[in-house]
Amino acid sequence: MAVTSKPSTSTSLRHETMLIDGAWTDGKAREAITVLNPGNRKPIASVPRGTAEDIDTAVKAATAAFPAWMRVPPRDRGRILTRIADVIEARVEELAKIIAEETGNAIKTQARPEAKGTAEIFRYFGGLASELKGETIPFGEHVLSYTRREPIGVVGAIIPWNAPVLLGSLKIAPALCAGNTLVLKAAEDAPLGILWVARICQEFLPKGVLNVITGYGPEAGAALSAHPGVRKLSFTGSTEVGKLVMKAASERIVPVSLELGGKSPSIVYPDANEDWVVDGIIAAMRFTRQSQSCTAGSRLFLHADIFDDFLNKLAAKASKLKIGNPLDEETDMGAIINEKQFRKVCGYVEDGLKQPGATLRFGGLPPKDGPLSEGFFAIPTLFAHDANDWRLAKEEIFGPVLVAIKWTDEQEAIRMANQTHYGLAGYVWTKDIGRALRTAHAIEAGWVQINQGLGQSPGHSYGGVKQSGIGREFSLEGMLDSFTIKKNVTINLATP
Repeated sequence: MAVTSKPSTSTSLRHETMLIDGAWTDGKAREAITVLNPGNRKPIASVPRGTAEDIDTAVKAATAAFPAWMRVPPRDRGRILTRIADVIEARVEELAKIIAEETGNAIKTQARPEAKGTAEIFRYFGGLASELKGETIPFGEHVLSYTRREPIGVVGAIIPWNAPVLLGSLKIAPALCAGNTLVLKAAEDAPLGILWVARICQEFLPKGVLNVITGYGPEAGAALSAHPGVRKLSFTGSTEVGKLVMKAASERIVPVSLELGGKSPSIVYPDANEDWVVDGIIAAMRFTRQSQSCTAGSRLFLHADIFDDFLNKLAAKASKLKIGNPLDEETDMGAIINEKQFRKVCGYVEDGLKQPGATLRFGGLPPKDGPLSEGFFAIPTLFAHDANDWRLAKEEIFGPVLVAIKWTDEQEAIRMANQTHYGLAGYVWTKDIGRALRTAHAIEAGWVQINQGLGQSPGHSYGGVKQSGIGREFSLEGMLDSFTIKKNVTINLATP
């Protein structure tokens, strides 16, 4: 959670600065945002409250750095990214602790994997630098026609708080690999990890190539989206804010990449009533990230023949997840990011408890006393309901609240799965591979997994359809489509 304050003078509360044009600065406003630990609601650091003026300075710096950076040979840019990966990998425990402390995500199940994944992202895109190549078009012996991949220019990127370091790296690494310069607006609730990464990056990069601003969305984020010097916008966050970014981009016809919200379905067939599927549903629901994930499989479509038995198994396993201090190695599940989100999640649970036809199968409201009351801790919760059109089954909760819906007809299950304006992820569980593929192909989503509920890996072509977004990330395809333009050059070889 973040609150506004004056820059800290306390010896116990560290103060971090923003990166603009190769220098670390407090910005123009000389105001600070205090970052809280969601696990105990205590301040851990402060960062500058970036303004539109700071955004302007950063964009101008990125603009000035672009001509030289785009001329750096692609393989040399790639080598820089792999050197950054080496440093992150060597210091992964340091980064993991920062992530756990500022996000509330458990170090064992989430923060350490995110830190390791960050190094993998830099290494992956560093290795793709030589793939920034074009094609030739066979128009005949007298004509040479070819395409080339060129960087777009200054990229404006905005990242969320749920996996801020990994998602920030998914902007930095491919954008820089492709030869762009970058101005990144960090999430005000969790800016410390990405600032740590930026310090490592700046040891290897020319000034102005990477700029990282801390600040509030309506101030710094809106200014970045609207800045006339930004040639490309890349946003990860809620669908509501994504619409604002897209509207700002439309004013200048700026290309956008949007990775937005989700209300992802898990369809479980009657032959999948087994413990490994229960484990997969827990993983797909992202319970160990407090379900603060846009790919959370938050709508569980269970066949009627296994409905009650499967939910009993799920309740037994979910109840064994240890909730508590994110820095404790025994913790499976940490805290919700801030008070606003915590109250929102609790509000959904309260609504579910009052909803006619809904049955609470496990979980409920968090305790009001004891250790868990000291932080923003929610507990895994599941409501069973026959309907797919009530609020908890339609809206993205971004918290550990799962809805189970009974089905008997496959086509009806698929129809309900697609009965949403979201389309990010989906999950299918069955031993019948033909049935699995048929269902996966019918689900309206950018990413469908069969018999697993894992997270994304470098190389996945990851992104959504409908109101879950535009464009792809995590892959060579995502880098080329999102951070380069294709130029055609045609030469008449028969000129006298």
